[in-house]
Amino acid sequence: MTNIIDEQKIFNTLDKHQQPDRILVQEILSKASELGGLSAEDVATLIAIDSEELLLEVFHTAKKVKEAIYGNRLVIFAPLYASNTCTNNCLYCAFRTDNKELKRRTLSQTEIAEETKLLIDQGQKRIVLLTGEAHDHDNFQYILDSIATIYATKSGAGKICRVNTNIAPYTVENFRRLKAANIGTYQLFQETYHRDTYQKMHAAGKKADYDWHITAMDRAMTAGIDDVGIGALFGLANWHFEILALLQHIAHLNQEFGIGPHTISVPRLEPASGSNIASSPPYLVSDQDFCKIIAILRLAVPYTGIILSTRESVALRRQCFELGVSQISAGSRTSPGGYSESKDKFNASQFSVGDCRNLDEVVKDIVSLGFMPSFCTACYRLGRTGESFMELAKTGKIKNMCTPNAIVTFKEYLLHYASPDTRDAGEKLIAKELAASSEQQKQLTLKLIAQLEEGTQEAYI
Repeated sequence: MTNIIDEQKIFNTLDKHQQPDRILVQEILSKASELGGLSAEDVATLIAIDSEELLLEVFHTAKKVKEAIYGNRLVIFAPLYASNTCTNNCLYCAFRTDNKELKRRTLSQTEIAEETKLLIDQGQKRIVLLTGEAHDHDNFQYILDSIATIYATKSGAGKICRVNTNIAPYTVENFRRLKAANIGTYQLFQETYHRDTYQKMHAAGKKADYDWHITAMDRAMTAGIDDVGIGALFGLANWHFEILALLQHIAHLNQEFGIGPHTISVPRLEPASGSNIASSPPYLVSDQDFCKIIAILRLAVPYTGIILSTRESVALRRQCFELGVSQISAGSRTSPGGYSESKDKFNASQFSVGDCRNLDEVVKDIVSLGFMPSFCTACYRLGRTGESFMELAKTGKIKNMCTPNAIVTFKEYLLHYASPDTRDAGEKLIAKELAASSEQQKQLTLKLIAQLEEGTQEAYI
């Protein structure tokens, strides 16, 4: 049995920090502002806050920390579901093998290319490939073939430059093959770190093995994949526990491999076909608590990207942008073939979507809030991943690269994909950003934009 998560230590830490005082909270927030992260004891103190005034201070500090490291940019991506066939029986998921209501579908490589083309034509540059979990040889080869198909698909001057994966955990040997396929980030969520809850929620299939699942990142990183993303499905167990467990998982990866995860995802249980649990979470997470989760994670692990999906409503997503989120999905469909069909059919989807807007609508909204949409994939393509990325982030240098690249990739979106209203709003935001830049950064960015306007594809640093 793996000992990555020490449950008793988590419960003891939470018990000791149930009534935080204002002075202690403000000391912790001052520490967080120095961008060095927080201890489990610090985090437990912030979790226990019930004062609205103190909570607003937490939110304000989280926003400052995010802006200090990543600026005002929001990286955009889209999921591509290739298959909803699954051998697991996760009680909260529509893809579970016992769900007879679900319309099963596995896309052909031709259909994957069609879905990819539609995403390219929207302006997307990043895709997360998802499938139901199956563990035979043919399924793994299907994933490798799908990655190759996505990368090979072109539409006009556009293409997908980064394929992340959110797929089953594999052996070290297969993770090496996955790395050789040029994936970006390997994502896998533990769903819940609470062992008893995990075992109750995963009734059958390979995923029922808690230890196999939680050690997946160890195998991936042993295989050379240095860009990994973790997460918890909030609502299965007490979110106080899940946050401290996430920190223990991060500490384990740092100890074993010298780096932690590149991203943390914060999905919340949403209704799913054939699942009573998804419609009535065992541990309901309120909107305010969800905001609290994001803000605390930003303060605790300041250099890690925080990913927000379209599970959440438009209004809540807008609120969360202010709390430390750095990556968002947009225009998402959660069923195989969802982009090709006129409507994302719920009886083939993994879960219901709260933000159903198309990419252009999301981009326009982001701009109206003062955030810079980014379609950048430069770090991955130039090898700035893992330890090299963290070194740049921790010294504050990554923003000097991210800001110009964000502006240039946004400019490319405006030139080729944006609606007239979005283009007009976007050009004004770019002008504002350039005016606020240093002269050196401004000239570099203008040089890259000029290359774009002259027909050069994918200008970046």
